[in-house]
Amino acid sequence: MVTVDEQIYRTRFGTEDFIRKQELWDVLCRHWFTRFIRSDARVLDVGAGACGFINNIPAREKIAIDHNPDFRGFADPEVRCIVAELCEGLAELPSESVDVVMGSNVFEHLPDHKYLFSCLKEIFRVLRPGGILIVMQPNFAVVKQSFYDFSDHTLPLTDKGMAEAIRANGFEIRYIKARFLPYTTRSRYPAWPFLVRLYLCVPFVHRFMGGQMFFVAEKKGSCP
Repeated sequence: MVTVDEQIYRTRFGTEDFIRKQELWDVLCRHWFTRFIRSDARVLDVGAGACGFINNIPAREKIAIDHNPDFRGFADPEVRCIVAELCEGLAELPSESVDVVMGSNVFEHLPDHKYLFSCLKEIFRVLRPGGILIVMQPNFAVVKQSFYDFSDHTLPLTDKGMAEAIRANGFEIRYIKARFLPYTTRSRYPAWPFLVRLYLCVPFVHRFMGGQMFFVAEKKGSCP
């Protein structure tokens, strides 16, 4: 039986969308994310979706979690896929076993702040000391009503609210951009890879076009 989430994603993402997003993630990984992630890292992608990030980021080992079983069909062969809700999937991993956790456009789909805190607590547990959490998601302070243009968006967070949640769960924030990438690739602006690379090189433009926030947070010390 097809779930509601499977119906949504099959409607939202066609073959053309998948190809375009893979091309965009290739540019983003090569020209942005590699400055924060070592190529010998063990990387975990939570809420991996179409696996654009985890397929394209250079890493020694790759793990992905998503509750939609369809996501396994998008993952490259070297990606270990865990089909589960976020907290349950994280619980399958040993403590202090990964170097980087990536959460791209995932936390806005959570049911409430309590579940968000449970996820952040589990992420803190699975990260090694000195490991990093990277978060990229819609900034409700910027996108406002457009946040609900997607029927599965449930948890609106501003950059200040996200920062508070991250710090409250033991992380030290190393880098914040309240406005980074545009809110959605389905905008009036062309999303060709060379334009994305140019966009990354001109931070001044982010302040006008950016609808997503970006965080890099570090785990200091070991789990209690």
